[in-house]
Amino acid sequence: MNLPDAEKLFEALVAQLRGRVMPDTAIVGIVTGGAWLAERLHQALGATTPLGALDPSFYRDDFGKAGLHHQVKPSQIPFEVEGRGVLLVDDVLYTGRTVRGAMNELFDYGRPARIELAVLVDRGGRELPVAAQYVGASFEVPPGQVLVLDRGPSGGLSLTLSDQRRRRATQGATQGTGGR
Repeated sequence: MNLPDAEKLFEALVAQLRGRVMPDTAIVGIVTGGAWLAERLHQALGATTPLGALDPSFYRDDFGKAGLHHQVKPSQIPFEVEGRGVLLVDDVLYTGRTVRGAMNELFDYGRPARIELAVLVDRGGRELPVAAQYVGASFEVPPGQVLVLDRGPSGGLSLTLSDQRRRRATQGATQGTGGR
């Protein structure tokens, strides 16, 4: 399967967001791959509100399932959420459970005026009614495979396909969430 160039998808995402996201919009990345994207979007869009990051693992309704446990990182929301527009960023949108968990956690910090979702890839397969307003690309991934966003030492982004079982066993700090 030919995977699209993650850097080109990132540029397409920036083009969609430019002019639609105000400088005072809070950008919040979902750990890990979404946080990498959010960091770059924050800079590319000239956002003035400090960058936020969420690890919604404990907020997922399927947290107890085998293979979903990973090292939970603390969330960082260094701004007032109440009444603010928030751009939530993730790498791969799949079932919608990670995004739902992230929104639940975000509401613990206050009630945002609105939440919009930007993802690098929408791979389909939704289990919850979650849709991204901004998408770098949409494509299907073969059953049993996960789409993984990797970040190289220089910060460059790439996409790879991985076997779901192998991915769970080797999930580490250099890979994104794989679209859970």
